[in-house]
Amino acid sequence: MPDRFANTPEPPYYAVIFANRLKQAHEGYEAMGEAMAELALKQPGCLGAESCRDASLFGITVSYWADEKSLLAWKANAEHLVAQRLGIEKWYEHYELRVARIERAYSGPEGRG
Repeated sequence: MPDRFANTPEPPYYAVIFANRLKQAHEGYEAMGEAMAELALKQPGCLGAESCRDASLFGITVSYWADEKSLLAWKANAEHLVAQRLGIEKWYEHYELRVARIERAYSGPEGRG
């Protein structure tokens, strides 16, 4: 599987989908984002993540979790709480966060064969 794709198990599992647009002035965001990505991957139940950002500063990160207990523990992690607060106060123009239970998953291009 290519490097930027999370290596998830067979469903079911959970996905946290975080879509956001950064403010033009977002100094410090990149370093915090990298630190949070590293920290998330060390958390029990974290299965991986996929992330991208375009030139208009719109980005999407999808993190995958074994169960709801694991993703709620990440939401409450003290270092992550600091990052969330800074994001709201300094970096995000707008964001949408959605949590989904994954029931089916396919890989391609061979697909569903």
